[in-house]
Amino acid sequence: MHGITAAGRLMINNGYMDLALEEARDAAGRGEVPVGAVIVRDGIVLARAGNRTRELNDITAHAEILAIRQAAEALGSERLTDADLYVTLEPCTMCAAAISFARLRRLYFGAEDEKGGAVTSGVRFFNQPTCHHQPEIYPDIASEHATQLLKNFFKGRR
Repeated sequence: MHGITAAGRLMINNGYMDLALEEARDAAGRGEVPVGAVIVRDGIVLARAGNRTRELNDITAHAEILAIRQAAEALGSERLTDADLYVTLEPCTMCAAAISFARLRRLYFGAEDEKGGAVTSGVRFFNQPTCHHQPEIYPDIASEHATQLLKNFFKGRR
């Protein structure tokens, strides 16, 4: 992992994680695990998405994957170079691979996912020698809000 650079610090306090949290709340309202993602390039929001795995009966419909698809379509390219991803939960292995293949510049995430995460937890995908591209990584961004959303969602399910 990288230390927070000056550019990274500027990007943290810009409201994009708030948009991701809105997407997570919307996902919870649909009965989905509350995870939201936003992709930004040059100060422009290219994509916003929340989990839709149940709604679409698609295990790959994680917020990050949906946002990557939207951003790639918006740009007309599968490479999202110079774009940043804000997501409320540490990405899983599938999403980490998609982030790498999309060549996203920075990854900002909220809550750590000790069980299913693959960035600072679990397999630590970006640290593997077979990883093609590693974004700059900024964990623990608005994590208390993201964690509370998840706790409330799962508390209501029990």
